[in-house]
Amino acid sequence: MPHLSSHRHWLSFRALIAVTAIVIAASVLAIGFAVWQLRSDAIASANEDSDNLAVVLADQISRVIKPIDDGLVDLTRHRLSPDEVRRLLGSARFYDELQDRAATLPQATAIVVVGADGDLLNWTRDWPPRPFDFRDRAFYKDLSRADTDALHVSGPLLSHSSNTQIVLFTRRLTGPDGAFSGVVGIGIPVDYFRNVYESIAALAGRSFSLVRGDGTVLARFPNDFLAVGQRMADGSPWYDAAAKGRGFFVSPGMIDQMKRLVAVRPVPGLPLFVDVTLTEQAALATWERRAAWIGLGTLLAVLCCAVLLRSFVGKSRALEKTSAQLDAALNNMSYGLCMFDRDGRLLVHNDRYLEMYGLDPDLARPGTPLRDLLRLRTVAGTVCADPESYLSDISAAMACKSTTQVTTRLSDGRVIAVLNDPIKDGGWVSVHDDITERTRAEMRIAHMARHDALTDLANRMLFRERMDEAIVRLERTGQGFSVLIFDIDLFKSVNDSLGHTGGDALLEAVAERLRPHAGPNDTIGRIGGDEFAVIQIVDNGAQVDSAAATLAQWLLDEIRKPYQIDGERIAIGISIGLAVAPRDGTEPSQILKNADLALYRAKADGRGCFRFFEPEMDADVRQQREFEFQLREALVREEFEIHFQPIVDIATHRPCAVEALVRWRHPQHGLIPPDKFIPVAEEIGLIIPLGEWILNAACRTAAAWPDHVRLAVNLSAVQFRSGNLVDVVRDAIARSGLPATRLELEITESVLLQKDHGGLAVLHDLAALGVRIVLDDFGTGYSSLSYLQMFPFSKIKIDRSFVADLSSRSDCAAIVCTVINLAKALDMDTTAEGVETWEQVDLLRAAGCREAQGYLFGRPGFASALALDRPLAARGPGRVAASARDRVA
Repeated sequence: MPHLSSHRHWLSFRALIAVTAIVIAASVLAIGFAVWQLRSDAIASANEDSDNLAVVLADQISRVIKPIDDGLVDLTRHRLSPDEVRRLLGSARFYDELQDRAATLPQATAIVVVGADGDLLNWTRDWPPRPFDFRDRAFYKDLSRADTDALHVSGPLLSHSSNTQIVLFTRRLTGPDGAFSGVVGIGIPVDYFRNVYESIAALAGRSFSLVRGDGTVLARFPNDFLAVGQRMADGSPWYDAAAKGRGFFVSPGMIDQMKRLVAVRPVPGLPLFVDVTLTEQAALATWERRAAWIGLGTLLAVLCCAVLLRSFVGKSRALEKTSAQLDAALNNMSYGLCMFDRDGRLLVHNDRYLEMYGLDPDLARPGTPLRDLLRLRTVAGTVCADPESYLSDISAAMACKSTTQVTTRLSDGRVIAVLNDPIKDGGWVSVHDDITERTRAEMRIAHMARHDALTDLANRMLFRERMDEAIVRLERTGQGFSVLIFDIDLFKSVNDSLGHTGGDALLEAVAERLRPHAGPNDTIGRIGGDEFAVIQIVDNGAQVDSAAATLAQWLLDEIRKPYQIDGERIAIGISIGLAVAPRDGTEPSQILKNADLALYRAKADGRGCFRFFEPEMDADVRQQREFEFQLREALVREEFEIHFQPIVDIATHRPCAVEALVRWRHPQHGLIPPDKFIPVAEEIGLIIPLGEWILNAACRTAAAWPDHVRLAVNLSAVQFRSGNLVDVVRDAIARSGLPATRLELEITESVLLQKDHGGLAVLHDLAALGVRIVLDDFGTGYSSLSYLQMFPFSKIKIDRSFVADLSSRSDCAAIVCTVINLAKALDMDTTAEGVETWEQVDLLRAAGCREAQGYLFGRPGFASALALDRPLAARGPGRVAASARDRVA
């Protein structure tokens, strides 16, 4: 009988080994499936990225070709007979008109007019046009047989005049009776579309194709396997994707044996499609590395499981001693109950105890030591955090004949209350009560009291408690800490555009980005509507400042990355204020106040940056409050002055414009620059009468200047919300006699940042008066390019921050050149601010910038000091020095 019992015992362990092996095999299969799913996710992510790029590139192509098509529509708007086409459109006078049109289309190589008989009647290359017959060209045949005036896009053609490949965009000329009377076309070089490819060239493995609706490739960069002019192979999935209006497919790579993922998107409003192609190798590069690590980790895990299982089997065979002392147990109790003798061996237990801890009745038998029971619970995953400590405590309590109550949290999250009551013979009775739900309810209430309901971050109450703890630690150990406060720049615009639901979703997304990167002792909280705060604990007190700066920069970089909210792509910015304890205070309220002051300074410095608290910030706030009272009387007491700074033509160094800059001559503080009082004036509403005074006074002064010198005046966003800005400008022009064409009104992106249609309407009304609208500080915002779509500015001013490092930093030079080329393409002038060296002038001239402003040509001063009839500044070495206070315009 003992042999049979031992045999059965061994059979049960063999079954356990088999089950464990099956579990391990299933786990390996699950991991393999997960790895394969990761591969699918990588492909899907690559397709999504390519699709997003295709949407952006299609939009760029549309913006390039839209002016071409508009020009063709304009040229074909009249219905002319073939004779009228030859007589009117084939004239020298119309050649001049074509030259003017070509000047507005820098992307076009030529504009051609073809008669109904296929003869070249007119083109922009020369006059008279050389004889050329287009009757054998596909576009002529298609349009002569067409019964619609739709835009026709040719395949790549070889231009005989420039010996380059071009794409010809044509429309049909129609006679009064609807008959075909000729063709008008505009050519774009294929290489022009390389500019579109350059925007994605840095993305490894990607290529760009522009494809006609019939599958003909018009442009491809890089042209590595599909030549320009070729058509997609018959039966290619491309045609299905094009027919659906978008789609993805896998190119088999029959030529170069490289599979490619292709995203297809139509060009809005045009019979064209954009293909963005990514090699499968590039798409799966990250997945392959991860799969290798997962495979290695799985192998190690299997080996560990095998070793542990072998150890378990060896130790479990020693559990053969059985004994039955109690035959009845209280199995109808809701509590788990068991009894131990003086040696800590199990005497009796009920079923609830086994169920509570997931124990096998065959293993948790009478006579099993408590230590072994805890070991079994460890295997079952239902043991407390420290079994050895539990054993030590209960042994000490039973030796003293004292009752103990212990509450333990199991690894699966359940909470068990254990009562150990000693009995006379030296053993004890142990009662186990599952209080999980009660504890969870209490924890939920406590958690809700100290955490933000939306983001689950610490609320203001818990944040103050953690600050108190940090201060106690500071007093005890001298360990300093930093507090960072930031809010979302212009969060109201998100609520206005997406609603409060979208705003809440954005706050949750921000919290999700913050949470994984907090240190074990750090605290992240949401302490206001869109205001977040971080307590950062640093072990080395000497590194508090550097650690805080590193965290602040990470926050700036991470949180400004775009978000997908309700299907919308949202980009935001933040401003951060930092205070360091104990340097900036030892009381929570004082530290928070100083961090808030640093936050205000970051916003005042242009947003999108961080600032440490400095004692003068408190003085600045007090000064600002003082200014609030004094500014109201300053305009009445005529304490404001207008200083003028020349803007020169880079080619001649002669003044072509002058910017009016306001200063406040304070009775006690002397001359105060505008960055000190303009924000206060905007806050209290004084900017409206002050701006009106500046405009009128500057216009009166400028009216006496030479006719070629323009006047530039800055406008505040608050003035646009006043409702009467157009009338104020109109009255200032009328009273001063200054021609409207000589007035430039400079605005910053804050006027358009919320895409307010009222602000756009005001800009259009001002432009209708004849004044020039200038976008100031271009490039310093995070969405400036979108503003050029919203309003056709006359000029762009390149911010001094890029010009200052133009000769020493390649990125600044690249930005300046890009802005200048962009302005040229949009028919806008450019002015570079902060020019202080001749080297900068030479670089700006080479880049094509037209105007410059800076201390090299003159500092702001009174109008009487202006020299408007001669070149400014003699060429010489060195930089014109200027203090930070002087640089404020």
